[in-house]
Amino acid sequence: MHDSGLAVHLRGSRWSYPLVNAGHIVGIALLFGAIVPLDLRLMGLWRQVPVAALTRVLLPVALTGLALAVVTGLLLFAVRATEYAQVPLVAWKLVVVALAIANAVALVSLAPAAAYVRLLAATSIVLWLAAIGSGRMIGYVM
Repeated sequence: MHDSGLAVHLRGSRWSYPLVNAGHIVGIALLFGAIVPLDLRLMGLWRQVPVAALTRVLLPVALTGLALAVVTGLLLFAVRATEYAQVPLVAWKLVVVALAIANAVALVSLAPAAAYVRLLAATSIVLWLAAIGSGRMIGYVM
């Protein structure tokens, strides 16, 4: 991965790496910006707004953000893959992202009236914050 043509290009380009990095931030913003209002609604805020209507609007935004964040994250990883593979915080971030995605799948598949949907919604916010925080910290341990 580290020696792939794309990774070599990103390392050597003045503009490509910063654009991919910006794309990663945009993906995270779309994902988190869509997830938080939906989770807060599932936790009981804005009861006058139907969950189904909010989900219909915000879920595609969150999925688009997730796809953008994953693709650009893999590209950013590829640039220094051999180094990043040695950093425990990178593995931690990947585990947290996997847990957040699993939690989101559980939330989407549950009926909004399920007793533990509030707990899953709160867990969602905590997991995504942990993923964002972990990703940000990687730059400081490298």
